[in-house]
Amino acid sequence: MSPEQRGKIIAVIDAVEDLTIATVREDGFPQATTVSYVNDGLTLYFGTNARSQKARNIARCAKVSVTINRPYKSWDEIEGLSIGGVASAVEDAGERAKVGALMFEKFPQIAQYAGDVSGQDLALIRIDPMVIAHLDYAKGFGHVDAYAL
Repeated sequence: MSPEQRGKIIAVIDAVEDLTIATVREDGFPQATTVSYVNDGLTLYFGTNARSQKARNIARCAKVSVTINRPYKSWDEIEGLSIGGVASAVEDAGERAKVGALMFEKFPQIAQYAGDVSGQDLALIRIDPMVIAHLDYAKGFGHVDAYAL
């Protein structure tokens, strides 16, 4: 992936507030959930209750799929990402603090819901992309550029 392509992908990630994450349930079925997220470049982070289904799914199977889509009014504006990667709970105190700062910056309203990000009930999840498909209808109907990281 060229620096220009990387920049275009990060621009999509930076422009959107929510993603849909698919995890693998214990019975083998996928579970798709929408969450608000922050990012540090291509690395994605979100918070969830440590006892949530998605947190338990990730603890059991780290493989996840993510979609991030820009809003659009007409099909020629469709642009989004499909990402396959691995997810893990953020345990390092320094990384947790960094993610907390990113979250409070992007979502200042989070204070009334989340309080202290070091709380025991909050799991911070990191997603490290392994493959990215960039869907961009501006380049043609269904046009996708795919990258392995």
